[in-house]
Amino acid sequence: QLQLVESGGGLVQPGKSLRLSCEAPGFTLDYYIIGWFRQAPGKEREGVSCIGTLDSRTNYADSVKGRFTISRDNGKKAVVLQMNSLKPEDTAVYYCAADWTPYSDSCTVVADKGRYDKWGQGTQVTVSS
Repeated sequence: QLQLVESGGGLVQPGKSLRLSCEAPGFTLDYYIIGWFRQAPGKEREGVSCIGTLDSRTNYADSVKGRFTISRDNGKKAVVLQMNSLKPEDTAVYYCAADWTPYSDSCTVVADKGRYDKWGQGTQVTVSS
């Protein structure tokens, strides 16, 4: 059974960068649409970014456009979220999620939590001076 594991979170100052990784030990992720979500205390989980399958088309929430980049890495074994110019409002637990599809497909709605049936346990990102 595929299990997702997030890594790379931590405490950073505003303006700094973090690189998050989503992996499934023993599997590649090339047949999965991968989404990144985040949830701050007292708030609902919101979509951050997602990446399609064969064409690797990407989509971003308006709040992170120009600062975050999602990509596939390490021979399709991981999906990376590069987070630059971090702001205190980015503080949250970040989750990756997977939606299996045997054909080329794209994510067009970043906030569509319902399409994913596999979720990681999350990694904490704290942006503070």
